[in-house]
Amino acid sequence: MTTRSETQTTLDHLLTEIEHRNPAQPEFHQAAHEVLETLAPVVAARPEYAEPGLIERLVEPERQVIFRVPWQDDQGRVRVNRGFRVEFNSALGPYKGGLRFHPSVNLGVIKFLGFEQIFKNALTGLGIGGGKGGSDFDPHGRSDAEVMRFCQSFMTELYRHIGEHTDVPAGDIGVGGREIGYLFGQYRRITNRWEAGVLTGKGQGWGGSLIRPEATGYGNVLFAAAMLRERGEDLEGQTAVVSGSGNVAIYTIEKLTALGANAVTCSDSSGYVVDEKGIDLDLLKQIKEVERGRVDAYAERRGASARFVPGGRVWDVPADLALPSATQNELDENDAATLIRNGVKAVSEGANMPTTPEAVHLLQQAGVAFGPGKAANAGGVAVSALEMAQNHARTSWTAARVEEELADIMTSIHTTCHETAERYDAPGDYVTGANIAGFERVADAMLAQGVI
Repeated sequence: MTTRSETQTTLDHLLTEIEHRNPAQPEFHQAAHEVLETLAPVVAARPEYAEPGLIERLVEPERQVIFRVPWQDDQGRVRVNRGFRVEFNSALGPYKGGLRFHPSVNLGVIKFLGFEQIFKNALTGLGIGGGKGGSDFDPHGRSDAEVMRFCQSFMTELYRHIGEHTDVPAGDIGVGGREIGYLFGQYRRITNRWEAGVLTGKGQGWGGSLIRPEATGYGNVLFAAAMLRERGEDLEGQTAVVSGSGNVAIYTIEKLTALGANAVTCSDSSGYVVDEKGIDLDLLKQIKEVERGRVDAYAERRGASARFVPGGRVWDVPADLALPSATQNELDENDAATLIRNGVKAVSEGANMPTTPEAVHLLQQAGVAFGPGKAANAGGVAVSALEMAQNHARTSWTAARVEEELADIMTSIHTTCHETAERYDAPGDYVTGANIAGFERVADAMLAQGVI
């Protein structure tokens, strides 16, 4: 049996090779480092995982698709964007992961998201593989007609790569119910099939699931609550800072409020709002979901309890809990130090990899409970898989049933991560627990299925 140090040396060599083979993809490098740096104990303890080629196959996508997306704006000008779909690993089931429409999207970002998705989906226990996709198209400020034309062009290429038993996309940043509707309509038009299970996040009247819009935010709060319970506390009376003001942030705030916590912030690229009375959800939803406005409008209309800080850092606001719910690497080492000084008890990631590695290390050193995104924000993909199940049976579950299933799944994920960390001598380290637990499930399936 190899020692942990020998195994870590081997993994370090592999990380160097990953950087060499995937140049100019820092987000993917970061995600690979975050996982592989925690695997030495399990690979050393289980020799079958050291089988030549296993981890090398795990870090190489099964398929990467890049395509041109031409579309016409309202002035008749032809625009050209890039589309991506990275089908990373299907050992546990069909590829599953969202589509992101944002100017920052490139192959490295999609590969980082797809790699994270492998382990996140494995932790749900629902038999779904990992994938991700999107485009550098920015829907912000575009008319409905422009978004429709873009989505139709995007799906005209993507349709040949997806299917309910192959690859099932969903929404992500920039892709909500409007975009999913246009994408599904074009898929149906091209294929002449009502294949409801090919996309998740659909409207409730045509194959969507109740609680799907809320699932990521709700699930993250449930995971944070489980971490607090492990320490003998609960959410009642705790103050929370939440970043973002999109779907994940809104429903994170909603669930925090329902469980007795006081969520006092939200943000967007223009800055953040702090509301000492607690965020008024009705007002925030009106501004962000109906008017598609900016958070400064919230402060203007809320009154004396709220103030807008242009370009500020939401993490400067003292709180018991921090729930980053916007985008990757939004919480850095300086932010972590500020949170620690202000007495933060737990940080739970609603977004994908929103905390930098240096910040994670600092928080863990300070004894802050830290819930990594692949565990804490798995509620969204979990309910997507439940939507697939409903589509397959041509039925619709009640909101109460879906929410009960979601709570059970998030509790199970927390238990799995906690117990796995203890099993590998890392008590309380949810990063190690999540990475090893997800890896074990995927690696066992890959070994059973042979070298493919």
